Amino acid sequence: MEPARLALRRVAEPLARTARCNGLRAFTTAASSRAAAAAAVAQPQEPYQPSFPIPSPTPARHEPPAPIAKTVLRDAVSATQPRNNWTREEIATIYDHPLMDLVHQAGLIHRRFHNPAEVQLCTLMNIKTGGCTEDCSYCAQATRYQKGTGLQAKKVETVESVLAAARTAKANGSTRFCMGAAWRDMRGRKNSLRNIAEMVRGVRELGMEACVTLGMIDGAQARELREAGLTAYNHNVDTSREFYPSVISTRTYDERLQTLAHVRDAGINVCSGGILGLGETATDRVGLLHTVSTLPSHPESFPVNALVPIKGTPLGDREPIDFTSMLRTIATARIIMPATIVRIAAGRKTMSEEKQALCFMAGANAIFTGEKMLTTECNGWDEDKEMFDRWGLEPMKSFEKSTPPTESDS
Repeated sequence: MEPARLALRRVAEPLARTARCNGLRAFTTAASSRAAAAAAVAQPQEPYQPSFPIPSPTPARHEPPAPIAKTVLRDAVSATQPRNNWTREEIATIYDHPLMDLVHQAGLIHRRFHNPAEVQLCTLMNIKTGGCTEDCSYCAQATRYQKGTGLQAKKVETVESVLAAARTAKANGSTRFCMGAAWRDMRGRKNSLRNIAEMVRGVRELGMEACVTLGMIDGAQARELREAGLTAYNHNVDTSREFYPSVISTRTYDERLQTLAHVRDAGINVCSGGILGLGETATDRVGLLHTVSTLPSHPESFPVNALVPIKGTPLGDREPIDFTSMLRTIATARIIMPATIVRIAAGRKTMSEEKQALCFMAGANAIFTGEKMLTTECNGWDEDKEMFDRWGLEPMKSFEKSTPPTESDS
């Protein structure tokens, strides 16, 4: 039998060698640590290189380095005039900024371009309900969804009934009156266009801004509306170019942009926004913002709609969009389109007063108010007047925005 000391040495020597597993040091004995330290002084050791590559960690999100992100936001918030050469990457950087500070930064630039106490009151009337040949997945007015929605098509309202509604809106504090008709386009509707032009003239004679949304129009039709005194034409792009075909197939994205070009070329203010909650991603919301902020000139107003799911439509069972996505979109829109009116449109009925106040702080400065918003519920005038009184807000006047307050005033 070998001596006990020799046997112990045979067992201990393998343990004294550094054990390695995938390049990670495991353990050593005390004696081997002293020996390794002495050897390291005597002769430098080459760093261990594994025989196979070790992949770098994959980041969960492709975010720009913090200094670059801060620079993008800082430059955007320090702007003194609008720009329309935004990249998607820049907009995504702003959109992904921590929410509380995003709202704060949006509020800063909002105060540079607008009076934060003023909010425009707009009333929308459906002057021609239902019977639309489009297949917009969110809309109850499409003929193909009529059996499921139960919405009955109606003829165009008379000029007298529309102007009566406009007078009611004005008496309740609204300064912009919007008229919507469920049509794909205005081809072959010369008589209807003449009647609508008469409505526009009547609204303008009341001292109100006049806006219409009639589907696609050509250059001649846009000029006719301009001659009648139309203030703005609404034609939403709805979502990003990439997601758009998932929502609508009967009208292309480029057709929508062409209508906006006709409106702009006629000298009419462009009103164009989107709908959140269609099933889109944050990337699609960035795409929507990129589309409108890189138009030849920014839209005069940008409506932000939250989908109101209507039973019988393909999107009738969708869950509501989370409020933080709504707030991010409003704040980002304010930063990248500082002079534009940002309007809280459909879906405001489901927001608490505190959520609406956050939207105003983030740069929203217009709302729809009145009896109805096309086919969905709308906050009423009395309800909004009480909210304005509580939060120190005041209605924006027609055709003008007050000069933003100076530092000494704010």
